[in-house]
Amino acid sequence: MKVTVRYFASVREALGNGEQVEVPAGATVGAVRDALIARDAAHAAALGRGRAVRSAVDQVLCDEHAIVAEGAEVGFFPPVTGG
Repeated sequence: MKVTVRYFASVREALGNGEQVEVPAGATVGAVRDALIARDAAHAAALGRGRAVRSAVDQVLCDEHAIVAEGAEVGFFPPVTGG
């Protein structure tokens, strides 16, 4: 299934505004993050497991266990962002 991934603050500076990704049905936010980390060095540096990264699905904050639905928007951003 396809989901839209959007990046914010320092993650956007590293990876751009966002992208479309294909993930298996029933994927979690953590699985989306892992798929992106595996994509290339830039994604691994920005989203790596050693980095503090918050997430949201359809503009609602969530943890990595949240299930992602077809067509959902998944956002990744650092814990504190400016205005």
